[in-house]
Order: sequence, then structure tokens, then C-alpha cells
Amino acid sequence: MAVSAHVSGKIQQALAYHQQGDLARAQSLYEDILKVQPRHFDALHMLGVMAGQRGDFEKAADLIGGAIEVNPHNAAAHCNRGAALNELRRLDAALASYNHAIAIKADYAVAHYSRGNVLKELARLDAALASFDRAIAIKPDYTEAHNDRGLVLQELKRFESALESYEKAILFKLDHAQAHCNRGTALRELRRFDAALASYGHAIAIKPDCAEAYSNRGVLYNELRQFAAAIADYDRAIAIRPDYAEAYVNRGYALQQLEEFAAAILSFDVAIALKPDLRGVYSTRLFAGMQICDWGGFEENVDRLKAKIRCGEAVAHPFAVMALSGSPSFQRQATEAWVRGEFPRSHAPAAIPGRADHGKIRVGYFSADFRDHPVSTLTAEMIETHDRSRLEVTGFSFGPDTQDEMRKRMQGAFDRFIDVREKSDADIAMLARQMEIDIAVDLGGFTHGARPAVFALRAAPLQVSYIGYLGTMGADFMDYLIADATIVPRQEQQHYSEKIIYLPSYQANDSKRCIAEEVFTREALGLPAGFVFCCFNQSYKIAPETFDAWMRILARVAGSVLYLYSEGEAVEKNLRKEAGRRGVDAGRLVFGRRLPPAENLARYRAADLFLDTLPYNAGATASDALWAGLPVLTRVGASFAGRVAASLLTALELPELITGTQQEYEDLAVELATHPGLLDNIKRKLTENRRTTALFDARLFVKHLEAAYTTIYRRYLANAPTDHVHVRFDQARGS
Repeated sequence: MAVSAHVSGKIQQALAYHQQGDLARAQSLYEDILKVQPRHFDALHMLGVMAGQRGDFEKAADLIGGAIEVNPHNAAAHCNRGAALNELRRLDAALASYNHAIAIKADYAVAHYSRGNVLKELARLDAALASFDRAIAIKPDYTEAHNDRGLVLQELKRFESALESYEKAILFKLDHAQAHCNRGTALRELRRFDAALASYGHAIAIKPDCAEAYSNRGVLYNELRQFAAAIADYDRAIAIRPDYAEAYVNRGYALQQLEEFAAAILSFDVAIALKPDLRGVYSTRLFAGMQICDWGGFEENVDRLKAKIRCGEAVAHPFAVMALSGSPSFQRQATEAWVRGEFPRSHAPAAIPGRADHGKIRVGYFSADFRDHPVSTLTAEMIETHDRSRLEVTGFSFGPDTQDEMRKRMQGAFDRFIDVREKSDADIAMLARQMEIDIAVDLGGFTHGARPAVFALRAAPLQVSYIGYLGTMGADFMDYLIADATIVPRQEQQHYSEKIIYLPSYQANDSKRCIAEEVFTREALGLPAGFVFCCFNQSYKIAPETFDAWMRILARVAGSVLYLYSEGEAVEKNLRKEAGRRGVDAGRLVFGRRLPPAENLARYRAADLFLDTLPYNAGATASDALWAGLPVLTRVGASFAGRVAASLLTALELPELITGTQQEYEDLAVELATHPGLLDNIKRKLTENRRTTALFDARLFVKHLEAAYTTIYRRYLANAPTDHVHVRFDQARGS
């Protein structure tokens, strides 16, 4: 039916009011038209657009859908309906609408751009990139398409390309605050920190209320270890956007670094209240509580976290999970969920072409901890002892140049030591490839400062996880995990995504460690004359169940005390409170602070027995105690981290200090404390075995490790698949 001149005039007038922003008059006219002509396409369409402008997206989708029934060949209507459906998070339907629009009008730049954003939300990143490229091909100065193309490239970890996209967006619109902000993030990922700071500054100058620019600059200040500046930026972001959950999370991280754990917990709590499914925040909040032994609601919160992980949610940082659960199957599930989110398969790098035999195996060790840190304490002599006639050894350092004695020692231990902290992950992986590193050994995993993305980008044809991270990486880019038969029994291999390299003894150690000549008297340390139980593990390893056991042990051994390590008053206050709740005098807990390595070892001699933790055992701390002559009592767990102390005691030939149940652990602690002769015999055996068994024999350990390296390298040269490797106790260098 022909449209009357009257209706035609009204629609033109309504459109004019709409364009002028006079929505009330425009709406009144559209509605008048529909009273006369209920299936008027333009009136239905424009009323739908208006509903979308007012935030009523359900009504918008319905009205525009009605218009499309009248005229299914209007590209703009399909595109506008797609926008409403996108706001309603009906992403598949929105995608279908944009596809309809493009089918009608192939050169519809806005539809291609909008389609790209929906594909990005659906995690179809390559398809999203193609859509943005098509929008830009149609409209080369499409600023938003360049910017959002950069966001996709950033998710794909292609930071150089993302940077190019942001710079094109800025070229076409100099005052595009979001593009400047995003450019800063790409530069931060590329480790170009000064330029990143400048970009964030530009964004803030253009848009002083750009909360994201403040928050992202705070992340950069975190990386630069300028935590006070970071917190100030997070506070500005939160003042602008009080519901900015990510800013609260990052503020919590900065407060953790300043050891202000109680304040950090409050920040995490706000973030959880605002956005409960925020990646990693739940486990981080729990872990922050464990760092100060604040166990309020601990079991309920852990159960809630486990339920989320069992549903496949990537809500738990892998390192935190090791302290929260002793189940290796659960740890793998949590870690694989995290890795899927962090390193999607679509990010997989190009394969490394096959290489000829180098003669010497080129081994690269990658770490943020080449300094006064347990990783270096354990591995220094191992690196020094490698047979240079068979191996070339390179250190890739992610961490700060602390200039302490251990840093200097590690720099001298390698054939080449390369400070790569200011290089991007991609540049580090490419450098390792160019150097034709055969075996890349990750000494960090998911610990602080580690850079697993380097390995996701495949730095070497063979990639091995060792000692810094005590569990599976849950990633197909890690080929091997070094362990021993105590840590990963054969029947437990299914809980690890890597193939296991079984050494006769797992942990490297430094037989050159000096113990200070100073004798620490108990009086000087604040210890009484009675029996001294000791645990110098980090506070996050003290689970409530472990502390329960310790308090029962103290109750059974009159006059005994528990000597613990502490870096802050919050830990001491909370543990004393927990002791009182369990009916134990808080004065029976004695705390010691950080000492230089040699003095710390000497201090162990003032104690009588080291009590281990579960589900996360002592590692380097147990080695310290044993090296100093202090027996370590452990209860063997199920996970990698829960079996390390048992591995050390097995290598030291002291199986009598390994218990299997909670009751055995407590009973043996009491027996050793109340039968001095029994404990003296164990101490004598420890003194003898320290020099004669495998645990502290660095040269024997290196022979076994090199035998493993030789085996996996030969398999690689033969184009054989990865498989579990078993090194015999008497096997040396591939013989």
C-alpha cells in the first residue's frame, strides 16, 4: 500500500527531530505513524533505535525485529538489531544479524566492525581479526576498528602488531584516549616502560577521568616495583569508577608486595563482591589470607573455590592452588583451566624446524630468581658443575639485578648469562630460537616473576620444568617435568600433563653452602631450655590442619615450644590467637625473622626437630635444616608439593622420618621429643649421611641430570615422541 503524503511528511519530520536529539517529539511522531500504519518500516526501525539509545535493548530488538519482518532486505536494520542483541549478551543471535547485514551490503564497514567485536567476545579471535581487517579495507580511517583490532592482537599476544594498530588509530584521531591507553599496555608488554608511561600520560591528559589509564599505569608501576605509585593510581581509578573490580584486585597485589596483607585482603574482598568470577581473584584472596595465617571461613572458601574449578572456571592461580589443596588431580584441573584462558591454542607459535646435532647440547635455564633466592641456592653448584665438554649452558634472567653475592655467583656459573628482563616474551623466545637452544629449562613455572608465555611461544624444541614450581604446568608446551619415584609414583603419572624425567634423587643442592661459625644461644633467640620444635617454612604453607597437629603435639610435650619464621606482626598475632583457640598458651610460639643465609643455617642448630607442613612441604627450607644437622619430620602427601620432603629424606636414607598419616606424624614427633636417645641416634645418622648419600652430592646429581638431558635430546634427534625417562642411580651422562 502506498504511503500517504501525510505519513511521509511525518516520518521526515520525526527523523529530523531524532537527528537533532529531540527524542520525545520524534517518538511521539513515530508512534502516531504506527497508529495509522502499524507495519511502517521506518517508524518501527527508528523506535527500536531510540529504545536502544535509552538502554531498553529488549524493546529495541523486538521493534527492529518487527521492522525486519516488514523489510528483510535493509542492512542497517539488521546491523542495529545486532547491536541490541549484543547488549543483551545474545551473542550468537547478534552475529547472525551482522551476517545478514553483510550479506545484503558487502561493503558495510560498521557491520564488519561490529561483527568483529562479537567474534572477539566469542573468543573467535582469528575470525574477529578478519572482520576488523575487512572494515578497515572498506574505511581505512576507521579509528575504532584499528583500536579494537589492536585489542584482538593483544589477546593473541602479538604485541608489536597490536602497537601498530593503536598507532594507526591515533594517527586518524590524535585525541583518542582509549587508543593511547591501549598503546601503553602494548608497550608495557613489550617491556618499553618509559614509552608506556608516556602513553598512559597522554590518555590521562586527553581524558582526566580515564579510569582504565590510571589502573593500567598502576599495573606498570607494579612491574617497576613502585608500589606506592601503583596504589595511588589504583585509588584514582577507583575514585572515578567505584565498581572497577580489576583496579581493586591490582591494588591488592601491590599491597601484598608491601606486605600489607590485611589491606590487600580488603581490596580482594571488594573485587569479589563486585565481580565474583574475576579471573584468579578468589584464589588470590585466599592466598593473601594464608600469608598472614588469617583463616576466617577458610574451609568454606576453599570448598567454594573447588566447586568453581570443577565447573571449568579459570578462577584460581596455579601457585595458590598448591597451598590450598593436596589433590594432584584437582591441581591439574585447576592449572589446565588457567592455561586454557592464558594461552589459547589459537596462539600456538610456528613449530621449530628440525635441527642437526650440535655436538654439545645447548641448555638454557630461564628464571626470575638468579639472586639470593632458594632457586639459586639449590641450583648454583649444579650450573657450575655441568660438563662443558658435553653441554653449553646459558642463563636467561627475567629478574632484577640485585648485585648480591648469589647474583654474582650465578652470573659466573653460566657460559653465557643474558639479562632479558626488558625484552618481551616473544623476543626472549625468538632469541632462544636464534641461539638454537636445544633444551629450555623453566625454573619458575607459575611463581612470582616467572614468564610462562616464553615457553608457550616455544623457546626450544625440548622444554623442561624444574624446581621452582612444584607441580604440573598443565600445558602442552611443556614436554618434561623433573621428579623422582617418591614425588611422582608411576601410578600417579596421569595427574601430570608432562612426561616425567625420573632421577634417582630429585633436588639439586649446593654442597658449598657455608654455615656461620656464630653459635646462637637459645637465650639470644628467645627460646626456653625445653624441647624446641621448629618450622621455618613460609607462612602460606601453614594450613589450619597442620597447625591443629602442631598444637596437639605441644599439648603432649610439656615445656616444648614451636619456633616459627615470620616477616610481620600480622602472622605472629594471628597464630598466637589461633593457638589460644586451641587451648595452647600463645607464649609457646616463638618467632624468628629473616637472617643472612649462613646465619640462618647456624640458627637451625638451636632447635631439636623440624616439623614439616602439608599440603605444601618444605623444599629448600628442609634442605637447609638437614644441611645444618636438624632432622626433618614429614607427613607424605599426594601431590608433588606434598612429597618433596619425603624425597629429600629418601635420598638422605632417613626413611624413619617419613610418616604416612596424621596420627603417625604426631606420635613420632612426641616420641622423638620425649626419647632423647632416639633423636640423638637420628641426628648422628643425619650427620654421617649428609656427606655420603645422594642428597648433597652435587656431582652425582649433575651426572644423572645430564644423562636425562642426553636421553631426551637423542630422542629428539631421532624424531621419537616424548616419553617418560628413567635414569638409573649408577647411570652417568647417557652411558
